Amino acid sequence: MSGGPRSEKLLIGGAWTEPDGGHYEVVDPASEEVVGLAPEASGAQVLQAAAAAKEAFATWSRTTPEERAAVLDRAADLMARDFEANAVIAQAETGATPGTARGMQVAVGISRFRRYARGALEPVEQALPPQINEAGPMGKAGVFGAVAVRRPVGVVTCITSYNNPWANPAGKVAPALAMGNTVVVKPAPQDPLSVFAMARALQEAGAPPGVVNVVTGSAPAVGEAAVASPDVDMVSFTGSTAVGQRIGEVCGRDLKRQLMELGGKGAALVFDDADLDGAVAGIGTTFAFYSGQICTAPTRVLAQRGIYERLVEKLTGYLAFMKVGDPRQKGTVVGPVISAAHRDRVESYVELGRKEGARVVAGGERPDFDRGFYVAPTLLADCTNDMRVAREEIFGPVVVVVPFDDEEEGVALANDSDYGLLDYVFSGDVARAFRVAARLRAGGVGINTIGRNMEAPFGGFKKSGVGRDVGSYALHAYGELQAVVWPG
Repeated sequence: MSGGPRSEKLLIGGAWTEPDGGHYEVVDPASEEVVGLAPEASGAQVLQAAAAAKEAFATWSRTTPEERAAVLDRAADLMARDFEANAVIAQAETGATPGTARGMQVAVGISRFRRYARGALEPVEQALPPQINEAGPMGKAGVFGAVAVRRPVGVVTCITSYNNPWANPAGKVAPALAMGNTVVVKPAPQDPLSVFAMARALQEAGAPPGVVNVVTGSAPAVGEAAVASPDVDMVSFTGSTAVGQRIGEVCGRDLKRQLMELGGKGAALVFDDADLDGAVAGIGTTFAFYSGQICTAPTRVLAQRGIYERLVEKLTGYLAFMKVGDPRQKGTVVGPVISAAHRDRVESYVELGRKEGARVVAGGERPDFDRGFYVAPTLLADCTNDMRVAREEIFGPVVVVVPFDDEEEGVALANDSDYGLLDYVFSGDVARAFRVAARLRAGGVGINTIGRNMEAPFGGFKKSGVGRDVGSYALHAYGELQAVVWPG
């Protein structure tokens, strides 16, 4: 990044535009160095972006699926061409380790554009059985054919999370464009630089002016304008439940469509007959993966009493391999969290756990570094399900362990939560694992794995969200069903 940090501009209607509110600094969480200057949009500029998207929708929505697929494929090629530079930006603004920045951020973002280039070619029509109608007030007797067709929703505001500035925006923008929608992208204020790189690739790939617009800002007013604009037909949001609730209130006034992936407090039920090493390896990813800043993490471990102490012991031993430090240094497993404010928030939860009576088995103290927003991976044992540390999303490298006696109690504890995104069941009895999964009030259940199938629907029950995306389900989420009926 020679010549100082890059100063970005807003993308509105195909033009790179100077922001009305100047710029704010994007900081590397590992070093606290400024890595870029992000534009501070005004409310008026956000409304201009939405108006540009509405104007572009008239033509983009009428392009052929092949044309849309070609743009998305070319964009993926361009992102891959600039892979190294993109990975450097992602690591710098998120504090991710090289493996995470390359493999889980940029590479996943590219693969999602390729997936939805194919997705643009998926059939949007579903033929329905003909219906025989007798003569009556509705008209003559006849046989009526019908087809259900998915049409684009219109202008979609995509508000993305800070924990993955490539995969998360790609998972919104690519399927929305594939379906013929236009977008206004509002990235998380902490790490918006990757989204500008994505937008430049789309522009170079031939996305017409106004099809993709990017507005940023450190103030909530930018996101609020992007949601409230009368030109916006749908809001796709990934982030906290509290913000999602506020967005839902605004969308409700105009009955805008919503897709929301919100908070999680994933329960991992570990039964007496489980492969403990496998369970620990899965649960342990909470400490390392994005430094615990991931809504799908198994942060609430429900351990059957027969293996409770051994599980705590094995998790403690696992922490010995969790080297905390500069993500650019070889051997680092746990990098920083996104900001000083978030570090303080995570630490306050650990202190709260102490006061609530949890046993701090490991961690709990700030790592001794001169710079950077580091949190020690922390294991809290002897918790109860009514503790705030067991009920609220901490979004950091903190795992709580709660004991349970039998299957009935384990299921009850797992479901005793405001959240329902992803739960996990670890058991040697596969029949029991599937039986338990059927009773869990969660959008997804992992059985003896924390792995994901990237064609399976993703989303939450309860306060973990509204709607489903990933795979073809994302295409459905960004479409409206239209019924077309004709006489035979």
